[in-house]
Order: sequence, then C-alpha cells, then structure tokens
Amino acid sequence: MSATSQAQVKAFLDDDSETFSYVVWDATSQAAVIIDPVLDFDYKSGRTKTTGAQRLIDFVRANNLQLEWILETHAHADHLSAAPFVKSELGGRIGIGEHIQDVQKIFKEVFDLEKEFLPNGAQFDHLFTDGETFSVGNMQFEVMHTPGHTPADIAYIIDGAKAFVGDTLFMPDVGTARCDFPGGSATTLYRSIKKLLALPETTEIYICHDYPPSGREHEFCTTVAAQRQQSKHVHDGVSEAEFVKMREERDATLEMPRLILPSIQVNIRAGEMPPADAQGKVYLKLPINQL
Repeated sequence: MSATSQAQVKAFLDDDSETFSYVVWDATSQAAVIIDPVLDFDYKSGRTKTTGAQRLIDFVRANNLQLEWILETHAHADHLSAAPFVKSELGGRIGIGEHIQDVQKIFKEVFDLEKEFLPNGAQFDHLFTDGETFSVGNMQFEVMHTPGHTPADIAYIIDGAKAFVGDTLFMPDVGTARCDFPGGSATTLYRSIKKLLALPETTEIYICHDYPPSGREHEFCTTVAAQRQQSKHVHDGVSEAEFVKMREERDATLEMPRLILPSIQVNIRAGEMPPADAQGKVYLKLPINQL
C-alpha cells in the first residue's frame, strides 16, 4: 500500500507549451511549493509576459499560502521558467537537481556563453542530491534522480504518495520523454523509469506535459499501477532493449522543440536572462547547425 498524504495539489495548464505547473501545499500549515512555473514567451516578437505565472501567484495569495520553494524538475527545453518572477512576488528558494551542472557545461559550449557564466549551479538557491529529503510544513519530500531525458532530471516524491516526475513519464497513452538532447540516453531513461515504477502501485504520478490523442482532454495525474499496466512505451514486460530501440527510432523522427533555443539559455540560469549589454539590451543566441 502507498503512504497517505495530506498534500493538496492545484494544476495549471499552459496551453502554448502544454505544460502543467503545480501549487502544492499543506492545508494545516499553509506552507507551499510551486513546481515548474512557465514564463510566457512569444517567439516571433521575442517578448515575454507573466500572465501564466500570475495565475499561480494569485492562487497562492488568495489561499493565504506561504511559498517556501520554487522547484524545477529539470532545465526545460520547451518553455522558459518563470521562477525568478515568482520569487520576486512571493519569496521562496529556487531548487533543481545537482546535475544541472552537467547540463550547464554542455550548453555553455553550445551557446558559447560569456566567460562569467560558471557551470557550477550557483545560479540556483539549492541543488538537490539523489535521495535528499526536506520538509515543507507537514509534507515530507524525497528527491529521486531520474536522468535520461536530460542528465539533470529529478522527481519530487511527497509523503511517499505523490511523485512529480517532470518530463520522464507522460500519461500512459502518450508514453515517455525523448532522449535525443545533448546528454540524453534512452538506456538511462529506461532505468530511471523502472525506479519510479518500483514505487507503490497507488503512488500518484503528476506529469509536466500532456499531448492528448484526439478524443480526450488534457490530464495531469496517473498512477504507478496505470503506467505498469497501460503505458504504451514501458508497461510491464517491455525489456530495456525493446524500449531503447523504440525510443531511439522514434526520437530520430522528431523535430527539435519550438522553444529549445531560447528556453535552455534561460533555464540553465535559473530562469534569468543573459546579462544586458552596455545599452541595457538583452539578447539570446541562435547557434547554427549545433542541435
């Protein structure tokens, strides 16, 4: 049997990137976290807005919650993080897995970033290690390193009952995350997923994205049991070799995410933009023939 949890969850869908952000709180203490907040970004104009993130902030304030953490599951490639904006409005600390340093090293070279950018993770308030635990009110969090999609992916498991898994797993009828970004590995992802699916079968799995097939609405929560029984990619009985073959063949057909180039440059900086030039203007780079 899975543990029980008093953690309350409110999901917010960003329609543009089909990303779910979450406010999670302890109803007794009102202590809260926000997971994977999204900054609106119009690629055509290069303009940002905070409309989506403001919905999370308004919810926190309306319910008199006290934000302690802004948690990232990884450096996203499909949306820009709104973590700095949320922090400026509500406080809290920005946390991510310690292997963000590996991702920073890769993309510092890809984007030829300024020498002042150090790939040491210091841009974040805290770097979580595999197996690390922490408390938010009466909620007990455990961090699980789940690389494969990127080297830095982590899942946050609350009270042994709710797992926020980022891009590692999708809904059972959608499958699993791609592994063809720099530092990704289908073999590693399979092993990470097996760790997640070894959790109690009643454990709730909260996903970061849903790309629903025709005929159903967006969904954000499934269970370990449902994944083991129904996942189109990793249901019980699918071997590592079968998964790797499927994943690598599928990834070879996929285009790069629409916002990967702006997203990665910002997200490895904990959601901050690159330094402004002498005129106060901020620029993102567009590497040619790199990805």
